[in-house]
Amino acid sequence: MREIGRQRRLRRLVTIGLAAMVAIAVGGSLAATQAKAVSAKPAAPGGGLSVSKQFFGSTVEPYTGKNTAVFRYTLRNSRGMKVQIITYGATTQSIWVPGRNGRSANVVLGFKTLADYVQFNSPPVAPTTGVYFGETVGRYANRIAKGQFSLNQPGQGKVNYQLPVNNGPNALHGGIVGFGNHIWDAQAVIGHGSVGVRLTLVSPNGDEGAKAGSPGCPNGCTGYPAQVKVVLTYTLNNRNQLVLQYTTTNQSKNLNTILNLTNHSYFNLAGESSFPGSAYGQLIQINANRYTPTDTTAIPTGALASVFGTPFNFTHFFPMGARIADVSAPDNSPGFNQLLEAQGYDHNWVLNRQTPATTGPLGLNLCARALDPRSGRLLTVWTSEPGVQFYTSNFLTGTLVGISGHAYRQGQAYTFETQHFPNSPNQPNFPSTELKAGQTQNTTTIYAFN
Repeated sequence: MREIGRQRRLRRLVTIGLAAMVAIAVGGSLAATQAKAVSAKPAAPGGGLSVSKQFFGSTVEPYTGKNTAVFRYTLRNSRGMKVQIITYGATTQSIWVPGRNGRSANVVLGFKTLADYVQFNSPPVAPTTGVYFGETVGRYANRIAKGQFSLNQPGQGKVNYQLPVNNGPNALHGGIVGFGNHIWDAQAVIGHGSVGVRLTLVSPNGDEGAKAGSPGCPNGCTGYPAQVKVVLTYTLNNRNQLVLQYTTTNQSKNLNTILNLTNHSYFNLAGESSFPGSAYGQLIQINANRYTPTDTTAIPTGALASVFGTPFNFTHFFPMGARIADVSAPDNSPGFNQLLEAQGYDHNWVLNRQTPATTGPLGLNLCARALDPRSGRLLTVWTSEPGVQFYTSNFLTGTLVGISGHAYRQGQAYTFETQHFPNSPNQPNFPSTELKAGQTQNTTTIYAFN
């Protein structure tokens, strides 16, 4: 329906005002004269959808070594939902969703400035791995044991690879300088009934390789084989669905590689500024009868354990914190207690096989749901991936200050990192993460809010 003239003018003024806001650059000064912005653009046809762009600061891009501009894209729909995405790390900075009382709240954790993202989110210093608020994780989300894997390469046979070790004895979330440390190319996308931003990153052959003595690479690192191009498109529609579509192409003609991408948003449906521990009372459902227990270094043992009779059973809505401290409960994992080792939930759930009853938008499988009883906000996650890492912000210690000026503490939020399983390259019984030479992989995840 077409807006009347006054409403359209008001919307244009509000959008231009937001787009003209200037972020603080990493150097710390207000870069008012450097601000570059575009006015909001309506989606076709109309529908109260808009996308705008603004300068968010600048920092050094690791691939080029040059100071590079970072931009923030703001997506809006007609139902009061707003999503902000920055090109540094293809990161979701905020997701604003109305609640039962009509008031909107930002339901993901994040930082206010680019400087904070660079310093704290995934700082490239081993063994500090950061918190990864909202960023796109790659090339390999989650952990690879000892940073080692092997692949059969055309004409070479089996080849061994070594990645930087940045999480105890293991490689985590891509290594020292993962996809979250890079500045992605971006452009606004306007579709029929949706608006979005398309982000692109090209990862070279040998990415994360380093000479002996480099951080995380005492004996040197080969890095990941093959050149890979990643195109990630975020779109928002009027059904309050944030759709993440990943298209990844192995651009090498004779090198296979491994790949596992995810979004690392921390959700709290009461709002990211709500009191510490507020997420413990939110109800969680995960469409999984099994999970992958881990060893003492958070690497899966290879078992696919039943969740029934354990604190890992979220097959029906259950408060997140109700059993998180119950280390006396069985977990179907021999040798030690999973909740004690991980200091909460930090595990991969094996999603149930898709059925007509669990098939949702775009034909995707139901992954998980979260409900905040007080605000009435409901999050439903749909995905094409076989697993999800449910993590309960166990290692937030109150030392980081979020976008609203509040300190983040343990139990502040939780993640639904849709993914293939951790350490899959070393577990032949897990779904394969190999991307062969010349192949393209497409995966999709939807975060839907009611």
